[in-house]
Amino acid sequence: MINQFRNLSPVNLLILAAYTVFMRLAIFINLPDQLNFEFLEPYAKLFIQIPLTSSFSPLANLCFATVITFVQAIIFNRVINNHGLLAKPSYLPGLLYITGSSLFLQFLILSPPLICNFLLIWIMDKFLKIGKTTNGMMTMFDVGMIIALGTLIYFPFIVLLVMLWLSLLLYRSFNWREWIAGLIGFLTIFFFIAVFYYWNDNITQFYKIWKPLVNKFPSVLQINYNDYLVLIPVALIIVLATLQLRENFFRSFISTRKAFQMLFFMFIIVMISFYTKPDFRVYHFLLSVPPGAVLLAYYFSNAKKRWFYESLFAVLVLCIQYFLFV
Repeated sequence: MINQFRNLSPVNLLILAAYTVFMRLAIFINLPDQLNFEFLEPYAKLFIQIPLTSSFSPLANLCFATVITFVQAIIFNRVINNHGLLAKPSYLPGLLYITGSSLFLQFLILSPPLICNFLLIWIMDKFLKIGKTTNGMMTMFDVGMIIALGTLIYFPFIVLLVMLWLSLLLYRSFNWREWIAGLIGFLTIFFFIAVFYYWNDNITQFYKIWKPLVNKFPSVLQINYNDYLVLIPVALIIVLATLQLRENFFRSFISTRKAFQMLFFMFIIVMISFYTKPDFRVYHFLLSVPPGAVLLAYYFSNAKKRWFYESLFAVLVLCIQYFLFV
C-alpha cells in the first residue's frame, strides 16, 4: 500500500477515501447511543450563535468527522508536497494523516481539536512560507489572528503563540516589528471580544478566560497504559524516521532542515498544551497529528526495503483496528 501512495496517481484519491472509511469501521459498527459536540468555548458562545450541534445524531456526527478528516488530509498533502519536505511529491502525507487521525476512538468523532486542525494546517503552511518572504510582518499578523480564532474554538490552541517566536528564530533575522506583529494580530481579535463583554457589563467574565494559563503543569497523570499500546508501532516508526532524518539532515536543503525543526517544536508544544484544559480528553492530541504525520511520511518516503516498510505499515494498521474494536 505504501508503494501505491508513493506516486500522485488520481486513483489514490479514491483509495484514500475508502481507507478513511475503513479506518472508522469499528465505530460505525458499534455506533454509540449519543455523541455530544461542543463547537466553541463558553466565552465565545456569548456572541457567536450557532445551531445546536448536540442535535446531531451519532451517525451524522461520525459522517461529518469522516468527511472533515478526508478533506484535511487532502489539504495537508498538498501543503507538504508544495514545500517539498519529502523525497518526491506523493500521497503519503495524506495517508499517514488519516492513519494518525484514527489511533483512538475519541479521534473519530467531531471535536474542537478536529476543527482546529484546519487552522493548524493553515498555520503550518504560513510558517513554511515565512523564510521565502521579504517581509514577514503580515504573515505573522495573519498567524496571530488564526491562533486567536482557534482559541475561540479550543482554548489550548493559544499555546501556539509560542510558535510565532520560535519560527522567527528559525527562519528570519531579528526584526522587532515582526516579533510583535503576531501578538498584535492575536490581540486584535480579543480586543473586540473585550469590547463586547464591556458593552454587556460582563468584563469580569472576560478576565476569567485567561485563568487556565496559570494552571500548574500536572506532576501526576492518571494513565491507563493498556489504552496506549497502539502507540508502540507509531513510536517505532518515529524512531526509524528520526534516525533517517539524522542521516540525511546535512544533505538536505536548509529550508527542509528548518521545516523539520519547526514541526518538531510544534509537535511538542501542542502535546504539552493539554495542561490549559483541566478536563481535557484524549481527542486533544489530534492537534499533534499534522506535525507528527510529516515525520511518519518522511520515513515511508525514504525507506528502501519494501518488504519491511510495507509490513511495518500493515502492523500499524492492524494494531489500530484491533484496539479500536476491543
